[in-house]
Amino acid sequence: MTSQVQYGQFCPVAKASELIARRWTPLVMRELISGSAGFNEIHRGVPLMSRALLSQRLRELEAAGVIRHDDPPAYRLTEAGEELAPVIIAMGVWGQRWVESAADGPDWDAGVLMWDMRRRIDTAALPPGRTLLQFDYADAPAEMRRWWLLVEGGEVDLCQSDPGFEVDLFVETTVRAMGRVWIGRRDLHAAIAAEEVVLHGDVELARGIGRWLMLSLVVEAAARRQPASG
Repeated sequence: MTSQVQYGQFCPVAKASELIARRWTPLVMRELISGSAGFNEIHRGVPLMSRALLSQRLRELEAAGVIRHDDPPAYRLTEAGEELAPVIIAMGVWGQRWVESAADGPDWDAGVLMWDMRRRIDTAALPPGRTLLQFDYADAPAEMRRWWLLVEGGEVDLCQSDPGFEVDLFVETTVRAMGRVWIGRRDLHAAIAAEEVVLHGDVELARGIGRWLMLSLVVEAAARRQPASG
């Protein structure tokens, strides 16, 4: 187990940093803020983090009173955790504005993208009954290229194998193109017009994609910070 960084200062910034600025901790908090509760759910959002280190970080956050561990096993934000949520989201808004992800860099991951998209589908904006969405990423490794979002009964399931139902809408794109849309670097409708995102299938689903695909929490927070026009 690695020793915790100690800054040797009583300053609240220093004391908060000893807990929050540790490697992976902001991303673990991002997952909790986004609604992940089970250990495996949290780990799917940080797949390169070892499970042992994730367990350690969760214990640290629980000991600090930022999260609680409920029974059946689930992690929830405490009052302290809820107050920390805007800080983590603000980090994302700052990163969206000031830190560019290299277009040809290695950090574009279809699995992480789809896991985040799964929890940002507005099921109320979809037609009643079952909706199956298929995503094909031309630049992803073969085993990560095709994904399905199955929406039924207000729930959204992410599938890597064909669920066996008729697909209502096909989305053909690249991880880099959809990723840039997802983090607010590219307008969705501009990407569609430029055929960076190509839609086939149900016309109404295609037309309404801007309603049911809500984009990331960071994009939502950044939009709220934009000054009103007029």
